[in-house]
Formats: sequence, C-alpha cells, structure tokens
Amino acid sequence: MALHHFMIILLIINLTGCSAQASEIRNGDIIFQESQSSQSDELAIITKSRYTHMGIIYKIDNQYYVYEAIKRVTLTPLDKWIKRGKDGHYVIKRLKNADKLLTPENLKKMKAVGRKFQGKRYDSLFQWSNRRIYCSELVWKIYKEALDIEIGQIQKFKDFDLTHPRVKLMIKKRYGNRFNPEERVISPVSMFESELLQKI
Repeated sequence: MALHHFMIILLIINLTGCSAQASEIRNGDIIFQESQSSQSDELAIITKSRYTHMGIIYKIDNQYYVYEAIKRVTLTPLDKWIKRGKDGHYVIKRLKNADKLLTPENLKKMKAVGRKFQGKRYDSLFQWSNRRIYCSELVWKIYKEALDIEIGQIQKFKDFDLTHPRVKLMIKKRYGNRFNPEERVISPVSMFESELLQKI
C-alpha cells in the first residue's frame, strides 16, 4: 500500500512538472539546443559551446512552435524541434525585461520582421546578408529590427579559434580561397551568454 501511494505521488510530481514547464513558456522566448547536424561538431569547436542551434518560440492556435533557420526558414512544432536535438536537451531563455518589451504589439512586429525571412535558404557560409540566413542571425535580426535590441555581440570570423584540423577542412570545402576572416557573424553562444537574457 505504501509503495502504491509512493508511485502515485511520483506520477503527480512528474505530471505537475511537465505542466508547469509548459506554462512557463512565453511568446518570444529563445530556445537553444545541441544540434545533430553534419556541421554541429565543427561549430561546437569554433564557438567552444555545446549550443549550436537556436530559434524563437511562438504560440499559435494554442500550440508552441520554433521559428528557425534550417534548410529553409520555417516554423517547427516545439516537440519535434526538441526531439531533433541531441538527447532532447534544450535551454530556454527570455529577456529580463520581457514583461515590458514582449507586448502583443511588439510580438506582432517581431512576427512581421520574421515573415521577411520565411522560406529563405539556410546560409552555410554564415554571411551577413539577407539573401540567405542562419539560425542565430535570424533571431538576432528579428529582435534588432523589431525592437532595436541587440542580443549578443557581433564578432568576426577571425575572433574565433579556427585552428582545429576539422575546422580548417570545413572552411576549405565551403569557401575555397574566398574565406573572409573579416565577415561579421553572430553565434548562438554569444546570444546564449547575453546579459539581456535569463534562463527560465
């Protein structure tokens, strides 16, 4: 009988935990994961962070989605997005002053800016243009253009450690002799570590 009661308590705790976790998510939250894409290991080496992919969470028709840049910029159901990452691990962060800034009006602005990128191809060269776009660039530009907020520090390729043999090989394959170390870039880890955000 005691074991039966204990199992019921555990079940209630687990269900409550899942429910509370879902209830804490808000429109405009930023979600990070360790990608399992073919380039993830090299990106982790370059940025010295496990978090190599990210997106913005939106609630649409009572369902959560992640607006992200993968093969193309698209909305992905949150549960599907989480399962795609390594071990299903993820971290959600939010602006510290989200109550003031992530108003319904501002969220409309963010979505309007985001629609300009919808369907654009993923930028595997990580160039600072709107012709193609990569994951952290998408999130950064949405917040910047919609709310004039710069989350994370823009860097240049030369600011990263590019000396690892796997990184050198990736650069050679993708760029040949056209690699520009002065190219501006925003990395997921730079946004992850931003003092403007807090973990939820």
